[in-house]
Amino acid sequence: MADTIIKILGMSCQHCAMRVQKALEGLQGITALNVTVGQAEVSFDESKLQKKDIETAIVKAGYNVTD
Repeated sequence: MADTIIKILGMSCQHCAMRVQKALEGLQGITALNVTVGQAEVSFDESKLQKKDIETAIVKAGYNVTD
C-alpha cells in the first residue's frame, strides 16, 4: 500500500472536489480517498495502480496536477 497527497490546480469549489472524487473512485486499487479543494489524499495498492494513473484520472476530469 502507498499513500500520496496530490496537489490539484483549477479547483474552486466543493463541486470540483466531488468531480475529482468520482473520477478517482472509478479506479481499481484505491483503498482510501479524501478530496478537498486543491488536493487529494489517496491510499492505493501499488500492484494495481500507480501514482501516474491517479494523476491521469485527475487531468481527464479537467484539472491540472502540480508538484
